[in-house]
Amino acid sequence: MGRKGVCCCCAALRPRYKRLVDNIFPEDPKDGLVKADMEKLTFYAVSAPEKLDRIGAYLAERLTRDVARHRYGYVLIAMEALDQLLMACHSQSIKPFVESFLHMVAKLLESGEPKLQVLGTNSFVKFANIEEDTPSYHRRYDFFVSRFSAMCHSRDPDPEIQNEIRIAGIRGIQGVVRKAVNDELRATIWEPQHMDKIVPSLLFNMQKIEDIDSRIGPPSSPTVGVKEENPSVLAENCFRELLGRATYGNMNNAVRPVFAHLDHHKLWDPNEFAVSCFKIIMYSIQAQYSHHVIQEILGHLDVRKRDSARVRAGIIQVLLEAVAIAAKGSIGPTVLEVFNTLLKHLRISVDFELSDRRNSYESSTLSISSKESDERIVQNAIIQTIGFFGSNLPDYQRSEIMMFIMSKVPVLGATSQSLDPSNLGDLGTRRIQIMLLRSLLMVTSGYKATTISNALPAPFLDPLLSPSLMEDSELRQLVLEILHNLIDRHDNRAKLRGIRIIPDVSDLKIKRDKISRQDVSFMKKHGQQLYRHIYLGCKEEDNVQKNFELLFTSLALTTIELANEEVVIDLIRLAIALQDIAIINEDNLPMFNRCGVMALVAAYLNFLSQMIAVPAFCQHVSKVIETRSVEAAYFLPETIFKDKANLPKSLEKDETDLFFLTNKIAESLGGSGYNVERLSVPYVPQVTDEDRLSRRKSIVDTVSLQVDILSGCGVEDKVDNTEEITFEALKKAIDNNGLEEQEKEKRRLVIEKFQKAPFEEIAAQCETKANLLHDRLAQILELTIRPPPSPSGTMTMTAGHPHYHSVPVYEMKFPDLF
Repeated sequence: MGRKGVCCCCAALRPRYKRLVDNIFPEDPKDGLVKADMEKLTFYAVSAPEKLDRIGAYLAERLTRDVARHRYGYVLIAMEALDQLLMACHSQSIKPFVESFLHMVAKLLESGEPKLQVLGTNSFVKFANIEEDTPSYHRRYDFFVSRFSAMCHSRDPDPEIQNEIRIAGIRGIQGVVRKAVNDELRATIWEPQHMDKIVPSLLFNMQKIEDIDSRIGPPSSPTVGVKEENPSVLAENCFRELLGRATYGNMNNAVRPVFAHLDHHKLWDPNEFAVSCFKIIMYSIQAQYSHHVIQEILGHLDVRKRDSARVRAGIIQVLLEAVAIAAKGSIGPTVLEVFNTLLKHLRISVDFELSDRRNSYESSTLSISSKESDERIVQNAIIQTIGFFGSNLPDYQRSEIMMFIMSKVPVLGATSQSLDPSNLGDLGTRRIQIMLLRSLLMVTSGYKATTISNALPAPFLDPLLSPSLMEDSELRQLVLEILHNLIDRHDNRAKLRGIRIIPDVSDLKIKRDKISRQDVSFMKKHGQQLYRHIYLGCKEEDNVQKNFELLFTSLALTTIELANEEVVIDLIRLAIALQDIAIINEDNLPMFNRCGVMALVAAYLNFLSQMIAVPAFCQHVSKVIETRSVEAAYFLPETIFKDKANLPKSLEKDETDLFFLTNKIAESLGGSGYNVERLSVPYVPQVTDEDRLSRRKSIVDTVSLQVDILSGCGVEDKVDNTEEITFEALKKAIDNNGLEEQEKEKRRLVIEKFQKAPFEEIAAQCETKANLLHDRLAQILELTIRPPPSPSGTMTMTAGHPHYHSVPVYEMKFPDLF
């Protein structure tokens, strides 16, 4: 009798490969694999590779029988033999043997015995690490994906066994991924039906990590012991490996199951695990595929746009974290898509907020305030994402994004690209304006343009300074802060924070460069827009201290970055005009506002005088400030913004010692080489088309149109006003006596006329006056051809004259010329 009770005669008649296989099994399975006979079997398999399929089939037959009989000792021996044969043989004939091997592994995984499941998993992992010489065109791993995924969700009552089975399942998935990716037909593993099982299984185990921060960085390398003992760490590393092997065509299939898992388990609120998952994804994938992930997040945000505010806020927070990582590398073509989607959801959030407010009578106050608060969280998350994304873009892309966001701000006269505020009302429009400007403020933070025209192109500057953005104190503050970000190219803003009388400007160590030719050209084209915005901003009744501080900073930054001699004169004219606002008070401003404007003018002229360093100008400014500190401290920023209760009842116009005087400033600057002729022309802001359409009071440029009003209201008056201009008239016009009072009266009449007269009447007067001036100019320059007369006052050329010609004599009448 041979081993295991087989008759010697019968054994001799059996095929050799069966006898070799039978010999490796001992009488007592506790003795383990018979090594000597195993060596013979291995040598036989290597020498006769065509027998490998039969060897494998016979081993599989024995293993199936032993599993059914619960003879687990022989099962272990059979699997050890299979592993050794698999490692030793690499011939073409190994393919049929592999099929038998995988069939035996499947039998072990199907068994309900945890030890056999772990045994089968270990064998499969060893197989997965073998590099085959030729690809397999028919092998699929569908069963193993399903089985290993099920093992990852083990609910065994024994915690140790549960942990062991889950680890085996994760290692099995890792083996499937490695084997399938290295195979020629690796695309099959990326099919949605496989990814929908693999990814959630890994995420399910990753949720068990106690220290979430351990997952947020680039891939780590935990020790082998940690991998074996902790399913969470092992699942995370498997997830990283899976994503690292993903390519352009299958990236989306690997990411989409993540959203399904987070939705199913309601992990967007709170979203710590969701954030950590996408940090792993962004760090694990190849950088050029980052935009795929961002697109998927945006798409999922669209799908969940009707969910609760906290869910949407959680998704947006995930987007922010993904963008923060992607912005350091490649964003791809999704830049505008990101901003467009976020702005759309910003509009949706405002709509929800206003809808909740309208339904306030149907719900409790606590509920409504909670919903509004949740929507504010969504809106703040969107603004942070827009700002962070925009601030990390290169300058050429950032300027495009600035234009894009500005085009979405609902302003007066805006194009159809803006977010439609028709269904929101005034409150909704204001909310949209504030949040878009806050987004724009974050995008412009840190932006350093080489020239100011690049930072403030006309299509961007015009809507930014729109009158419709001046009807709210907070809107004006945001506009000014955006201007500061774009104008301040040397980081001087922090040194100018807070409105105050600066004793010595040199202590601030202001950084500045010589104004460029491009910046000079910009100020010639758009300087009046900036002055106008500051001027009108000072006339608003709802100004608070912050508004005055930002206005002061705007004037100071304009002086530092954009001021040449011409701009300095314009800024002084603007400052004097602001002083006149407070003194004359045609707009009936509150006393606090009037004193605030006076303090603003004092702080700015003190700064300007020290910047241009004209001693006489500095002396005049210092003298006025000293007088105010004694007699009218409420005209200084240190007093008015700290003690609002100590306000005067009225402002006396004849207290010239408390005011900055134009003639004194002109005299001081003229002695230093400044062209001060324009100081005598009062500043009046330009009129725009938006002024006629807006609800605000229109103010026109009287410097360009005052000649029309002064010409009179009727045609008869115009004819009377065309009297001959003589030397005496010129002498009288040059006389400065009473000139200042006349100019003030003219300004008052012109402003009153253009505030009250209909637009059609003004246009008709302008047209009539233009025609009259044209006719008068033709009369003055008329050259008449007539015979040479001899009255006095004329000049005639005769035949004896050296310049005499045979053509008719030209005559010029001097009285008409002058």
